[in-house]
Parts: sequence; C-alpha cells; structure tokens
Amino acid sequence: MRDHPTFVEKVQRDLRDVRWPDPDEIRARARRRSRRNVAAVTAVLALAGISAITLVAPDHSSAPPAASVDPSGPVRAEITTEALLRPADLGLASAESQLTESGLAEPIRIDDMLGACRTSQGLSQTWPSRWSRSQTLLAERPESVALPSGDVQAMQDVYRLTPGGAEAFLADLDQILAPCVQWRSVGPYEWKGRAGTAEAVHQWRIVRRDFAGDGAAMVQHVVTQARDVKTGEPSGEVPQPTYKAIIRVGDLVAVLGLGRHGTESELLQLSTVAAGRMCQAANPGC
Repeated sequence: MRDHPTFVEKVQRDLRDVRWPDPDEIRARARRRSRRNVAAVTAVLALAGISAITLVAPDHSSAPPAASVDPSGPVRAEITTEALLRPADLGLASAESQLTESGLAEPIRIDDMLGACRTSQGLSQTWPSRWSRSQTLLAERPESVALPSGDVQAMQDVYRLTPGGAEAFLADLDQILAPCVQWRSVGPYEWKGRAGTAEAVHQWRIVRRDFAGDGAAMVQHVVTQARDVKTGEPSGEVPQPTYKAIIRVGDLVAVLGLGRHGTESELLQLSTVAAGRMCQAANPGC
C-alpha cells in the first residue's frame, strides 16, 4: 500500500478534497493560524521541480495602524461575524458547523495553488491585510449517513485593507494572475497499473467583472488532464474548472468559493448577497 498520494492524485485533490477539507482539518488549520509566534509554514505541493515551499509569515509584532477615514463617521476595525454569509443565504435551514476565525495582518489568499505558482517563480504572494475574518459553512448530514462531517457549501475570507488598498488590490489582480496564465506542474504518478512522471498545466484567468459590491472579479482555475511526459498517455480524470469570486466593498476584500458541487452561476448570485453583508463592516459603510 502506498503511503503518499501520487502526482495525479494531488492534482485531482487540489480541485476537490484539498479545497474543501473536513471539519477536523479546518479546525487544525485555525489552531495553526492562531499561533502567531511561528515564523514560517512549510507547504508540500506537486510543483515543477519543487517539493516544498516556505511561506514566510508577516510580522505580527504590532497592530496595523488605524484607518484614515472621515472622522465624523464611525471607524470599523475588527470584522464581526455579522459581515459574513449565513446558512440561510445558501438556502440552508441551518449549518452543521459554521467555523469562523479572525486574524491580524493575515495575507490575502486567493488560491493555494496560485500562491504556489507565484512562489515557484520567485514572486511574492503576500498582500497583507489589517484584519480578517474567515468561515466555512457545512451542510447538515442526514442521521442515516454514517460519515462524520457534512459537505462544505462555501468558504469565505473577508479582509480589511489600508485606505485605498482594497481598490488597488482589485485593480492589480490581472498582474497578480499574469505569471500563472500557463503554469506547468510535474511529478510522479501511479494509475491503472502504470507508473511514471506526469505533467499538468494550470491556468488562472478573470472571466467576469463588476458583478457585485464596489467591484468584483470572477477567477477561473483550469487544470488540464495529467499526461505522461514520455508517452503522452492521459492519467487520471479530467478536472472540472473551479471559481473564486473576489469582491470589494469599501476597504474590504472578500474571497468566496463554493463546495465541489457549486456552479459559477450560484457563486455569482451568492456574491451579491455577500457584498450586502459586507456593507455592515466596510469603511465607509454602504
């Protein structure tokens, strides 16, 4: 029995299981995220010639400066849960687990593999926020199902940036994605009795704009079917495209994604709802 997943399995898992971990793993990530004395985190991904990436954590020695906003109005700082989506927004009567966590000076994360692509080219992937709030919504699992957790319905990260930072981040999104328009990853595989080295090509691009809030962009991630680098034979299934909505409201930026069964159309509709919720925390308010 193999102890480690093959390259093909990693590529497939990136579009399915890695994006939507089970609650225990999410809780473990939350605990790791709260340990702010940790200097760096190592992530192992299937990359072209790179087996490990060190992501240097930002300096948390001091709190971000107060926002420069109109002193006559209220200044919102920490992002409260009222600014997040609710189970009813997804058509759920309730959620089995609504896992939330807040952060200080956390980097904006669009997609883990996108970050890996940029890191493999020696490019920065850190766009620090001032405050952040994240949540994962899981549907309740029927009692007749013996599995321990429900399916992930949505994952949402909301970041507060410095004045002008949110607008600049959205404006720079094309440049952020540009180095990863065609990114090749290579690694070993075992599939249907065959073994060797396979490759797959990742693509990120903006497919829609300005559909929610003060500005928005829909980022599509497409991965080609993995193929043996010597024979060209396909390995594994053809991955389905995945989507992330990047939404700006005032000084807030949200990264929103749906579970493995979510569609682009559903994400578009939910983005409008998410923007309305964010109004309660934005500077200036809506």
